[in-house]
Amino acid sequence: MTKKEMIAAMSDDTGITLKDTQDTFDAFIKVVTGALIQDDKVTIPGFGTFQSKHRPQREGRNPSTGAALTIAESNTPSFKAGKSFK
Repeated sequence: MTKKEMIAAMSDDTGITLKDTQDTFDAFIKVVTGALIQDDKVTIPGFGTFQSKHRPQREGRNPSTGAALTIAESNTPSFKAGKSFK
């Protein structure tokens, strides 16, 4: 399902206009992204939890040459499904 299809489905279910649904969806994405950047956890009961996980610096290998390289530390978003969603 694409973003456009999801917004259309949400609009049909709620009876809200496509424009208002798109604005609401974009605001939801912005809020969740902002919270993850701040290292906050976003929990939606019955659905799941979004959180940011830290990956420390590590050694890796170039698959074509086999040369060792350093992979920088990073933060990556993760999602854990809630009990009723599973």
